[in-house]
Amino acid sequence: MQGRSRSIHLSVYIHKDPAAMAERAAHILAAACEEAVAERGVFKIALSGGQTPIPLFRLLVANDWVDHLPWGKMTFFWVDERCVGPEHPESNYGLVRRELLTHVPATHFFRMRGDEDPVQAAVRYEEQIHNDFNLAQQELPRFDFMLLGMGDDGHTGSIFPKSPALAEKKRLVIDQYVPERKADRLTLTLPVINNARCCMFLVNGKDKHSVLSKALDLLAEPTLPAQMVRPVVGDLIWIVDEAAATGQ
Repeated sequence: MQGRSRSIHLSVYIHKDPAAMAERAAHILAAACEEAVAERGVFKIALSGGQTPIPLFRLLVANDWVDHLPWGKMTFFWVDERCVGPEHPESNYGLVRRELLTHVPATHFFRMRGDEDPVQAAVRYEEQIHNDFNLAQQELPRFDFMLLGMGDDGHTGSIFPKSPALAEKKRLVIDQYVPERKADRLTLTLPVINNARCCMFLVNGKDKHSVLSKALDLLAEPTLPAQMVRPVVGDLIWIVDEAAATGQ
């Protein structure tokens, strides 16, 4: 946003395994939620799919956690979506619904409609964000929390290396064909992601070590999509396992 100086607070947590990662992530998410609800009455979070956040979702629905969060004051959006129906095994919404939403008393969630025409679905989701955040023209939403992952090619959301999405400055949500996946995707854009109060990456596996080292180098000119996640004013948190951190 114009007139706002850049101030990134970077934290990196290394844990033994995905279970320990999930525990750390749950505490960070809960603290951010508590602060948001106290200050603004609602916690607006954008979720990612894939296998990496599943231990976190399963932890949040366990007895020790499910009563700890104000689910009725949480609004769920999605960072990205495959262009498939909600019942499809590759649907990000479907995964979150199965692993999290059907087990908690959450009532406010807005899925990306991957089962519709991609162009129309992107426009529709952008309109949903505009309405929910009550945005002025050209204003960016300020999510409280972005839950992100990273592929072994450095992509995050559905923003891939060399993608035209990297240059998008005006749109909040875009549709694009991803040649690497031979599929259409919907995704929030980098300006939206970087306007969040907190961006938290979950990364595990030794196959991610090389790309993780590049992504964490904030002093270098960014070349990877994940490396371009640099909140304008907010927290940038990486939670990784020992395998990703060491490559062993």
